[in-house]
Order: sequence, then structure tokens, then C-alpha cells
Amino acid sequence: MPADPSLSRVGIDVGVGLAESRQARFSVADYARAVVQDKITLLAVVFLVFLALFSVGAEILAPFPPTGLNLADRMLPPGAIGSKGAFYLLGTDELGRDLFSRLIYGARVSVSVGVLGAVVSCALGVTTGLTAGYFGGLYEDIIMRLVDGMLSLPSLLVALFVLFVLGGGYVNLILVFSVLHWMVFCRLSRGLALDARSATYVQAARTLGASRLRIVFRHILPNVMAPIIVLFTLEIAILILSEASLSFLGFGVQPPDPSWGLMIADGREHIRSAWWLVTFPGLAIFLTALSLNLVANWVRAVTDPVQRWRWLTGH
Repeated sequence: MPADPSLSRVGIDVGVGLAESRQARFSVADYARAVVQDKITLLAVVFLVFLALFSVGAEILAPFPPTGLNLADRMLPPGAIGSKGAFYLLGTDELGRDLFSRLIYGARVSVSVGVLGAVVSCALGVTTGLTAGYFGGLYEDIIMRLVDGMLSLPSLLVALFVLFVLGGGYVNLILVFSVLHWMVFCRLSRGLALDARSATYVQAARTLGASRLRIVFRHILPNVMAPIIVLFTLEIAILILSEASLSFLGFGVQPPDPSWGLMIADGREHIRSAWWLVTFPGLAIFLTALSLNLVANWVRAVTDPVQRWRWLTGH
């Protein structure tokens, strides 16, 4: 029975599209156009951009100091006018502090803890993972047994114990997150290095006499960055949620410094009489984590050789 020519044509189109996707060199404008065309991703990117701007420019954008007390204006609802004519966009807390200002400064703390923790853990995990996957031998066995042992521990309980001993705070949070999250980057990077070790470009570099470290960081790393970037984006969301959980339990950022988790912890006692105290920081955590996940999903799609052509050309 003769083959259906339409099916053959589909196979040819898919093969040609995959080959063109792998060979094409897309510009920044192509990626920007793809973001604009995807409305959900665009909303997520816009939210993250505004979040970054608010975090960096908190001193300029916040109408009140985050720790400024005004007991005469305590527990005012959103949109209320204070005793001295001050306008409180999101209301005030039990000490009369402006919730909008604390939300902005809390974004700086929560987001920076997530980003810095992800950066340090990514650098440590990618370095050990790529070298372990390429070098192999006893070094790989030691690294992977260490990774397996640390992954078997409940990270939140370990973080609680370490912070109980060392004390909470901004720096300690970043150190704890870096130590407890580098393993996921290590396992991913090792698998990518094992796959790339036999690639043609690695064999060519080895033949030309390149050192092993140069092969790992000059040739392998740039070619395996796509899944690492996706994991990095997801880890930021995970660390922001972890920081909020630890601060809520009293082991994270300490008062009077604001963070979203600490704001929820402060407002939980008044959840029935002052709903806004927990609603707005909780909504900020939710939208940040959701936006980061949406962006990570988009990055995964546009870095996939099979899907990139459709996403960036619209075909």
C-alpha cells in the first residue's frame, strides 16, 4: 500500500522546521516580539519589571518610612485618610505603619534573598556538577554521594535548625539557602555534562589541546545554559516562598525590617478585623511566584529546538 504523501509532507516540514530552528540565530528583537505576542507571559514580565523597580527605588517610591510609627492611624483600611491628612493606599497595621510602604521594602528583602540565594547556589552547584560530570572518577563519586545525602534531608527542618543555632537574619538566610539548594543545580549540571562529554565540539576541543577546565567552562557551559536558566528562575520562586515561610515562623528576617512573610505573621492575629494585613503580602508572594513560573515555562519553550521556531516565528 503506498504511503500517504500528506504524511510524508508533514514529516518533511517537521524535519525542516527542526533543522532551521537549530541553525537560526534569533535576535533580541525576535525574543521581545515573542514575549509581546504571548499575553500571559507579557503580563508576568511586566509584573516582575515593576517589582524590580519598586525594590530598587523603594526610598523614592515609598510614601512613608517602613518603620515609621503612628498610633493615631493604626488599623486603617485601604484608601483611608489619616489623622494628618495622609493617604494610606493599602491601609495601616497595628502600629500605624503604612502597609504599602512596608510592602515595597518587603519586596526588596524577599526578592533579594531569593535572587542572591539562587545565584550562590547556582554558581556552586553548576561548578561542581559540570566538573563532576566531565572529570568522572572518584571526584564524581564523592560529589554525587554528598548530593544524595543532602537531598535525603528535609531542607525546611534543616534550615529551621541552622537558623535556630545561628539566629535569623538576611545574611544567614542567604547562606542557608545556598547550602541547601546547590544540589539541584549540581544534579542537573552533571547530567548535562555527561551528555555533552561525547559531543563533537568537545572532542574537537580536546583534540586541539584545550585544558579540561577550559572545555567545561568555555565549551560545555554555554551549550547547556538553557535548562540551567529555567531551573534558576524556578529556584528564585522557591526561595521566596521559603523565606516567607521561615520569616512567618520567626526564623527569617527579624523585625523591624519588613518582609512579606513577616508581614503575614504580624497580621495573622488580626485576620478577621483587618483582612488587608495578610491579603496584600500574601497576594504579592502569590503573584511573584506565579510570574516566575510563567517566565520559566516560556524560557523552556523558546530554548527547546523543537518549539523555538514556532514561538519565535509564529509558524
